[in-house]
Amino acid sequence: MINRGLFITFEGGEGAGKTTLIERMGEKLRSDGIAVVKTREPGGTHLGEGVRHLLLEPSQVAVSPYAELCLFLASRAQHIKEVIEPALEQKKVVLCDRFNDSTIAYQGEARGLGMKEVAHFCDFICQGVQPNLTFYLDIDPSIGLKRAENRGNAPDRMESEKIAFHKKIREAYHKMHEQQPSRIHLLDAQKPAQEVFDQAMGHLERYLQKAHV
Repeated sequence: MINRGLFITFEGGEGAGKTTLIERMGEKLRSDGIAVVKTREPGGTHLGEGVRHLLLEPSQVAVSPYAELCLFLASRAQHIKEVIEPALEQKKVVLCDRFNDSTIAYQGEARGLGMKEVAHFCDFICQGVQPNLTFYLDIDPSIGLKRAENRGNAPDRMESEKIAFHKKIREAYHKMHEQQPSRIHLLDAQKPAQEVFDQAMGHLERYLQKAHV
């Protein structure tokens, strides 16, 4: 289908519906005969899943924002080497739940480390591996957190943050969307799941047509 595979990332605050969209898009692409790899961050590898546990499990220990950033990027470096890069070389479509934009929003903006500074660090770690397309599922944080709560699971360390933290994350995503509208496509996550899916597939089809693949 394409010369080197296609790297698509899915971004959004808590409870935005990324998992649902990834599942549906994966099913659609597979039904069209396209090889798909679904993965997530932090995670995707044995090392990454261990880091995920450290980062998301509720803890009584105050984690340094710098330590948090380094853990996310350690997981990402291994993820690229072990999963993402090999899949792209095999001309597969990689659907990844979170990538650099999450780190820039959560650690750069919400943790106060600086969006530009964190973006530079991400670029260094990724060594040129960047998404072709990103779908940002936009939702009011109070609604998203309520959705996450309704799943019935205990809130993780990020979900447990105060609402002001989650509002900063949303603001950061909007800034990135404004700066990179050709890559980052904003989807209204408060609309019905079918409508969100249709909009995402429309963006993907237009990208493929434009790229002549």
